[in-house]
Amino acid sequence: MREPAFWWRPGSGSLLSPLAGIYGAIAALRVRAPGRGVGIPVICLGNLTVGGAGKTPAALAVAHLLLAARERPFFLSRGYGGQSAGPLRVDPAVHSAVMVGDEPLLLARLAPTIVARDRIKGAEAARRDGATVIVMDDGFQNPALAKDLSILMVDGRRGIGNGRTLPAGPLRAPLETQIARAQAIVFVGQLSGLTALEQRARHHGALIFHGHLEPDRQILAAVGGRKVLAFAGIGNPEKFFATLTEAGIEVAARTSFPDHHRYTAHEAQSLLAQADATNLMLLTTEKDLARLSGDPDLSSLAARASALPVRLIIEEADAFRDLVLNAGRRPIAAR
Repeated sequence: MREPAFWWRPGSGSLLSPLAGIYGAIAALRVRAPGRGVGIPVICLGNLTVGGAGKTPAALAVAHLLLAARERPFFLSRGYGGQSAGPLRVDPAVHSAVMVGDEPLLLARLAPTIVARDRIKGAEAARRDGATVIVMDDGFQNPALAKDLSILMVDGRRGIGNGRTLPAGPLRAPLETQIARAQAIVFVGQLSGLTALEQRARHHGALIFHGHLEPDRQILAAVGGRKVLAFAGIGNPEKFFATLTEAGIEVAARTSFPDHHRYTAHEAQSLLAQADATNLMLLTTEKDLARLSGDPDLSSLAARASALPVRLIIEEADAFRDLVLNAGRRPIAAR
């Protein structure tokens, strides 16, 4: 499903406001509900809105900090788009995106990763396997598991769109309810009119951080001066295309698909034919390449396409590290 364009236009969505009021009231009750602790710290990365804002790069950045401090972080993910209900420990050499989803495959390259639709069971499995801290790359609006630190990610370009709750707008729950449950907010990319949002976050006591996505330099060198056909099926494809442009890559053609899109053989052949006809290099995201791998019908596209890894750079690096490490040492008591 593609998100409606009107979500991101100020003043839009009024006709759906009655439905948004009902949805928002239910979502607010869920967000406010107390969660259960499992005896080890839980750090959660979330989005205020539907669509990508950098949760996965943020989860990886948090895990890097914990690993450097000699903690043993485990990622916990719902495994959206995958078939397994879990709890299941992800093995990238065995599991495919069809089984566990695309994001867990990327996370498992860095640290042990558990997929589980039941967050409590997943967290308990991680603890039994030796985790000293859990990092969630989703689940902020899910109340089941108590969080020691909740960090919300906001795309600097898109912000919160029209500021309305689903289905009238992109907010997953009422804005004030979400901000009140977060300890920190990270604005990713160039800010565009977010002063009011920053002020509201500070009013609720949330710490404010600013970051940007930095592309992998080796891939940039491999691209060189070649023109590319960029394609992506993520929450915010335009963010990926903008990252390429900002990195100096000439994007001659671009194709976007819905978030977590499962490519068909026809789509793969179409992308290959377009690249051949225009002599363009195929470039995509790590998540998309993970979804292409392991499917014989998509093997040609997987072999030809290159992924551009990105990492999240936080400007206030020392303060962010202290926030993460302090949370990693203070688990909520089991209840």
